Amino acid sequence: MTLVLWVGLGGALGSSSRYVISHLIQENTSSGFPFGTFTVNIIGCLIIGFLVGLSIHRPESLSEQSRFLLSTGFCGGFTTFSAFSAETFSLIDKGEFTTAILYVILSIFVGLLATGMGIIIIK
Repeated sequence: MTLVLWVGLGGALGSSSRYVISHLIQENTSSGFPFGTFTVNIIGCLIIGFLVGLSIHRPESLSEQSRFLLSTGFCGGFTTFSAFSAETFSLIDKGEFTTAILYVILSIFVGLLATGMGIIIIK
């Protein structure tokens, strides 16, 4: 039961962080591109990459509670794949097909790159 509390705490921190970061970025851009969600997802991929790297290459560096707090909790609350999907369909609905395609391609490619970088940095 205590792991559930760690996940919940991490989720609350991740969700709050997502809101603040995404909002600050999006309110400071005049583009229709969803930079706030994009940035949060890339940061989340980098963080999860660090955590995966630690789990693989330095398993003793994180306790079980820390892993659940940070990966399932924080990253689960912080990253926003559902928002990514909704924003993509919103762009399509507005007829902004090029922006929607660019958003999908960049999110996937840069997200994978950031995850890989996190793992490589920890090695």
